[in-house]
Amino acid sequence: MARSTERPATWPAPAKLNLFLHVTGRRPDGYHELQTLFQLLDWGDEIRVQATAVPAIHREAADYSVAEDADLAVRAARLLQSECGCRSGARIRVLKRIPLGAGLGGGSSDAATVLLVLNRLWNCGLTLPELAGLGARLGADVPVFVHGRSAMATGIGERLQPVHIGRRHYVLVLPELAISTAAIFADPDLARDSTPISLADALAGDGRNDCEAVVRKRYPQMAGIMASLERWGRPVMTGTGSAIFLPMESRERAIHATREMKTLYNVRAVTGLDCSPVHEMLDADGP
Repeated sequence: MARSTERPATWPAPAKLNLFLHVTGRRPDGYHELQTLFQLLDWGDEIRVQATAVPAIHREAADYSVAEDADLAVRAARLLQSECGCRSGARIRVLKRIPLGAGLGGGSSDAATVLLVLNRLWNCGLTLPELAGLGARLGADVPVFVHGRSAMATGIGERLQPVHIGRRHYVLVLPELAISTAAIFADPDLARDSTPISLADALAGDGRNDCEAVVRKRYPQMAGIMASLERWGRPVMTGTGSAIFLPMESRERAIHATREMKTLYNVRAVTGLDCSPVHEMLDADGP
């Protein structure tokens, strides 16, 4: 019996943190070799997905400045449709909470959620590695969202080693600033020779974000914000974007610090997860 009416109409697309980010080299093709530790969050975008009988892929009205044909959520649907020879279509609406250019992986997470959900709704039958392979064609961060697990990543971010981090608590600070990933990686002052660290050292909090020095130089306001946040802990920049997180020892401490900061910054208390909420919903929804 068909169960389509029981399936959730809205699916999570969680944000991610890079708990550290080392640039370990540069390849002949211009891409950078990285080492990073990803953890997904209990907060992010939401995606409304409805399969349709007609083959068109349509994005409903969006309140963010990305053209429909450039939107990774739409591109993911079209790529999956092409690869599977699917004759069905979809209507997609992205409820955008993750700011553009924040380094939280919003577009990549949107794409991954669309791939996972439409693979189910269209009965494509692709495995997670196959979906992750498609995702890698859209962006280096998409595979970690497809697999939906905390992971140590190397290469350009596509080689993933699942890890157990456990629930961790953070204050997430969201300055109103969009930072171009391409500009940061093109900057001649970016360090490109960091030594890789062990998983044990990464889990213990060692490592740094090699992009931070370049961001501070190009965006002095980021340096000022990070300095002001030191009264609450150790601020860390995630990815190449403007979002900053502060690790906290408990959920209660994160909430308390958020209340203290809210008159100064756009902040929220978030929890790091080892399993993506979209995977939990897919598992609960059944095959």
